[in-house]
Amino acid sequence: MTTVSSSSRQTVELAPFYGLPVTLIVAALPLLFLQIWVSLAIALLGTFLLFQTVAIRLRFTETDLDVYRGDRLLRRFPYRDWQNWQIFWPALPILFYFKEVNSIHFLPVLFDPQVLQQCLETRCPRS
Repeated sequence: MTTVSSSSRQTVELAPFYGLPVTLIVAALPLLFLQIWVSLAIALLGTFLLFQTVAIRLRFTETDLDVYRGDRLLRRFPYRDWQNWQIFWPALPILFYFKEVNSIHFLPVLFDPQVLQQCLETRCPRS
């Protein structure tokens, strides 16, 4: 469920986006006739990302980006530590990058890309 508000105080949970994992799984099918091992590797990656799409949730809170698996908080990323962020290939979003003071993170876009962009611009505007 995606909850969006103009108020940055409201928590927003991003809806899952199955585009990337389904595309990988479908792309692996014709490769099965050309290169079975490459096809299997791509299909396994797509299946793994499909599982992650179902299991993982991103929640934008007033102060942090929280990563959940079900009701369990896995990781919290405070906005105050962010230095930069970018969604690669906005027309076909597949990768989300953000840099904190001490680390860099790359995440596949497994969530609604428009709401992700909106939340990032609202809560972590680029300087």
